Amino acid sequence: MPRPVKCRRICCMPVADCFAPVPSGNSPDDPEKAVFITVEEFEAIRQIDYLGLNQEDCATRMCVARTTLQRIYSEARMKLARALVEGIPLKIKGGNFQLCESEGNICSCGKCHK
Repeated sequence: MPRPVKCRRICCMPVADCFAPVPSGNSPDDPEKAVFITVEEFEAIRQIDYLGLNQEDCATRMCVARTTLQRIYSEARMKLARALVEGIPLKIKGGNFQLCESEGNICSCGKCHK
């Protein structure tokens, strides 16, 4: 029996939950085709690529092991690359997460859900 998945801690929900390319003559055959990333995959990209944190600090903030964070981050980057290269919409939804309440000194981003 597999181990139960722990909730990943995120600081805030994404401002937008869908990104779509502006057609430039070549639009995808199936407009309903989209890439889906989870909220915790978005959070990993936000913290590592946008905020510039290293994987160890990001894993601590999200309350997961570094190896788990590395897997989440790798999957998110592959999905993001696919959406950019193929010119298809990217949608953010779902996942197994809880909003950070800024308890203790784990997160000091100042944007935590209160």
